[in-house]
Amino acid sequence: MSEEEPQEQQDDDLQYFVRIGQTDLDGTKSVERSLSELNGVGRRTARIIADKAGVDRTATFGALDEDVIDEVVELVESYADEVPEWLTNRQKDFYTGETTHEIGNDLQLTRQHDINRMKMIDSYKGARHKRGQKVRGQRTKSTGRTEGTIGVNVEEIREEEAEEAGE
Repeated sequence: MSEEEPQEQQDDDLQYFVRIGQTDLDGTKSVERSLSELNGVGRRTARIIADKAGVDRTATFGALDEDVIDEVVELVESYADEVPEWLTNRQKDFYTGETTHEIGNDLQLTRQHDINRMKMIDSYKGARHKRGQKVRGQRTKSTGRTEGTIGVNVEEIREEEAEEAGE
């Protein structure tokens, strides 16, 4: 029973949810895995953030001290200032010309704005988006068919034959 008591003390210090932006991250997972659940942050970005914060990337995220968690959150929000331009996900924005790193809902909103802009100016990619076709040059002759059934439905044919024979 003495083994369970320290476990309970660790559970008391554990934050089950860590909030970054508008997203709740799982505090029971490691720092790297928890950060990579955030949209716009992959495994490589999470590893870079953990290294810059001086945190072991395999440590449990919710078990860290408050000031360390705040430092990680601050590094996530100011990631574009900390790394080279080619490591960001939004280089040379169309409207501002700035390089930023979008995370969470901001990433989805900017992506949707870009798609809408392409549709409005009727670029090739915008026209493909409008029609619901593949945009990045993938093969469309034999894949990506969403309408109707391609194969033969043997059961329906047998049922029709049985009805005709029964009449």
